[in-house]
Amino acid sequence: MRAIRVATNGGPEVLELGEVELGEPGPGQLLVDVAAAGVNFIDTYQRSGIYSMELPFTPGSEGAGAVAAVGPDVDGFAVGDRVAWAMAPGSYAEKALVPAASAVKVPDGVDDRTAAAAMLQGMTAHYLITSTHEVSTGETALVHAAAGGMGLLLTQLIKHKGANVIGTVSTDEKERLARAAGADEIIRYTDADVAAEVRDLTDGRGVDVVYDGVGRTTFDASLASLRPRGTLALFGASSGPVPPFDPQRLNSGGSLFLTRPSLGHHLLSRDELDWRAGEVFGWITSGTIDFRIGGTYSLDEARRAHEDLEGRRTTGKLLIVP
Repeated sequence: MRAIRVATNGGPEVLELGEVELGEPGPGQLLVDVAAAGVNFIDTYQRSGIYSMELPFTPGSEGAGAVAAVGPDVDGFAVGDRVAWAMAPGSYAEKALVPAASAVKVPDGVDDRTAAAAMLQGMTAHYLITSTHEVSTGETALVHAAAGGMGLLLTQLIKHKGANVIGTVSTDEKERLARAAGADEIIRYTDADVAAEVRDLTDGRGVDVVYDGVGRTTFDASLASLRPRGTLALFGASSGPVPPFDPQRLNSGGSLFLTRPSLGHHLLSRDELDWRAGEVFGWITSGTIDFRIGGTYSLDEARRAHEDLEGRRTTGKLLIVP
């Protein structure tokens, strides 16, 4: 089968398309014909070596497709089932060996591309608004990169919870998308002092929670935008990791809470996976959220997908379609 391989860490140029022998599914595994694979910043971290991976490897930790074969000791799945997964490597390929423990069945009414787009970002948005900080009616959240895949999801779900959203974007088109998703206020982070604008928009109080997937370039503004005892959920680092800082800043800022959560720590049991994925698919079928597919790429365009993502030239979710 054809698959993308990373033999050495580096930039997008290390993504090489080649032929790979996959083999039959082992115990607890499903062999899946990949219909679509999600492109996420974690893929770029693994490719570059920020997150260590044993080389060589096939990137892509999220996807959807049809089960082609079922390995030993697997219950609840059969050949032909439509499934989706996250936190399972090897999705930039025509076929993938997926742990059955990481797979969920895709319900009728959700197409394969939406299912592939929904798993990692959808369940990340789910834990951020339910577990990291349970969003309540009347609260105000600051969402960085509000027109990105995660930003659009968070904005829709925060509004669904009855809270207000202040989003940061960089262009007119991204502002249009963020407002269409429900953002109440928009700050152009390239032209304004974000923290000062937040204070103006909240009558000096600050926001209850900041959802920050950008990292280094937004961290200071995120802390400065919070109300006393507010929460900064730093769930990504698209601009680079945050440098070491003095925890006393959390005290002087108002006894602030800072967390660096990850999806893996919010999928610690089968029940938790089924709960989060089930609610995400429920939101899709009910029309509560709309997954914007911002771009689709073939396997031989994987390099360009990473370049576009890291260059912030995209909105919504990116997919590789083998």
